Parts: sequence; structure tokens; C-alpha cells
Amino acid sequence: MPMKPTSKSRIRSFDLRGAEDLGATTLIVRDHQTAMHDLRQDSYFQPVKDHSGPYDVVLSIEENRLVFRVTNVIGDELPMLVLSLKPYQRLIKDYFMIVHSYEEALREGKPSRIEAIDMGRRGLHNEGAELLMDRLMDKILMDLNTSRRLFSLICVLHSGKALIWR
Repeated sequence: MPMKPTSKSRIRSFDLRGAEDLGATTLIVRDHQTAMHDLRQDSYFQPVKDHSGPYDVVLSIEENRLVFRVTNVIGDELPMLVLSLKPYQRLIKDYFMIVHSYEEALREGKPSRIEAIDMGRRGLHNEGAELLMDRLMDKILMDLNTSRRLFSLICVLHSGKALIWR
């Protein structure tokens, strides 16, 4: 199904529930801020069975599941989407390993290492984004950039658990 961005097929507002304590890591805070800004400014997000956008989206983790709550512009709540986080476990763990490596490289002042870490991070985000798009393809259509931002926020939601995953 071809993606035809319109003013209706986008995210109007976005709320991330459960990310109040992000910790102080530079990369996680930057990823959170960038993803939230970009989703509000430039996103392609189109629920398959609804065409009354733009959409208000709430993303949270409940009982170790990823939960999307979506409301259209006329106030209708769309069916809640609940996804298992198991397929993302390795990717999220890798994300926090990259965050740890990035923080070390910053402290050590190694620009070439930071650049290599950023390349790995981009690849990881692409893999996570493609997995999210595949898992939602029959429910929500989105472009790669929107999916990458959402994957970033899935990782951000796990920031409180990062220490136990290392």
C-alpha cells in the first residue's frame, strides 16, 4: 500500500507514559527529545481502518507489553494495540550497550569511536524500525523515519531497566 502523506496521516500529539525518570545519560535524553520533536513535526502515521487524522498517540509499557492508544481528530479512540516486547529484547539490550559505549567514548574524548558508535546505532534503529513496521503493517502504516522515532521511544521507555539488562 503506497504511503501518501497528508495533513491527516500524521501524529498531532504524542505522549510517552512511563519515561519520567530517564536517567542522566546524554544519548537517551537526546534520543527522547529528538524523537518527540520529530514525531510532532514530521511523521507519517496512518491507522489502516481510520482516516480521521491527525492522531493523538500514547505509548506505554504495561505488563511487559508495548501499548499504543490512538485517538483520531474527532475524538474517537481506536482499538488499543498491544504488542509483545519479546521480539525487541535483543535490540533494546543492544541499544543500552551502545548508550554505555557512547558515554564512555564521550568521557574519553574519542571522536572516531563516537562516529563508529553512531553508525552502529543507526543500523540498530533501522532494524528496530523495520521490525515495528512489519509487526504493525496490517494495523498502522508508517514511514521509516516515523518508525525509527517510535523505536527510539520504545528504548527510552526501558531506560529505568537498563542496568539490569547489561
